[in-house]
Amino acid sequence: MWKNSTKYFLVNSRLRTKFCVAAFAFITLGGLGVCTLQNISNANAQGEGNKVLSVYDNNTSTRTSFRTDAKTVRAAFEDRGIEISKHDKVEPGLDEELSEVDYNVNIYRAKPVLIEDGAVREKIMSSSQTSDGIVKDAGIKVYDEDVISVTQAQNTAEDGVATSLKITRAKEITVDIFGKQTHLRTQADTVKDFLSEKSIKLSENDEVSVPLDTKIKNGDSFSIWRNGKQTITIDEEVEFEVEKIQDADKEVGYEQIKEAGEKGTKSVTYEVEIRNGQEVSRNKISEVETKKSKKQIVIVGIKQKALPAGSHEDWMAAAGISPSDYGYVNYIFQHESTWRPGARNPSGLYVGLGQTSPATLAKSCPNWETDPICQIVFFNGYATSRYGSW
Repeated sequence: MWKNSTKYFLVNSRLRTKFCVAAFAFITLGGLGVCTLQNISNANAQGEGNKVLSVYDNNTSTRTSFRTDAKTVRAAFEDRGIEISKHDKVEPGLDEELSEVDYNVNIYRAKPVLIEDGAVREKIMSSSQTSDGIVKDAGIKVYDEDVISVTQAQNTAEDGVATSLKITRAKEITVDIFGKQTHLRTQADTVKDFLSEKSIKLSENDEVSVPLDTKIKNGDSFSIWRNGKQTITIDEEVEFEVEKIQDADKEVGYEQIKEAGEKGTKSVTYEVEIRNGQEVSRNKISEVETKKSKKQIVIVGIKQKALPAGSHEDWMAAAGISPSDYGYVNYIFQHESTWRPGARNPSGLYVGLGQTSPATLAKSCPNWETDPICQIVFFNGYATSRYGSW
């Protein structure tokens, strides 16, 4: 099986090389692509050194490759004479340690952007490629209900910019929804539009304190109530989504939060029926998101850790397994983990060649993910002590 795995790696490497050539125009945003132009860049890299940096500059749409022995991206750029302004963005970061052999580095040059926020007009420098990024660079607080649009500047010669970002602020209002006063933001023109925007559906027993065609202005307030049964409104948390981004330069097991997530909140109204002082039924009648949850972004490594050289039989021999037991050991490990030292079951409760708890395995084999020989010794001890033999 080990020979087959090696054969697969060699074949896969050839296919990967062909794919890289075909994907010549593809640029990985994070600068950490698995194979973007690496094979080509290595061959054409200028200078001397043990590391190769393939650098893409979005201002000139050019890519250059050079060799270096610098310890950081910043030091490599200084040696090469590549200038970076304080508003430019570089991925990986300028001070990230260059611990690998090949790197794809992206330079996003800062450009002037005109921001129009109501009566305020401000020109900033931003290297961001998205409206959210530009707003963040400007240090401007925006809310989920605000509308952000990016267009070409109207007076390029006068303003000295090519890009204009406009923020249309939502109106702030206060609404008493079935007994609970809530501060909300909205782009709706009328009360009817507001109800539709917030997905509030009125039943025949519901009433609003103002006509539905009432125009909404900043600072307005009105009430919604239900005649008859009692209602209660509760604030509830909304869990945030987790997005995992794979990084081929980091080893399996590496995990780092790039952007921390934040839980959201929602105001939920229930219709409650009370009999003799006891609640006999509860039905949700309205749900309004008051704070949107923020997605958490996590960087996870997918680079396989190096394993000891040799076949499975070499591993078993090094672990002191009797040749007469090779067949039994091979059957069990093939069935449990397909001979993958770092294998984890879907729940994550069981790991390793023979599948046991991570804590138990780590006590005997601290580096169990890359130490199959230690694992074989551990599982051999378990098998012989519990069953007498394999």
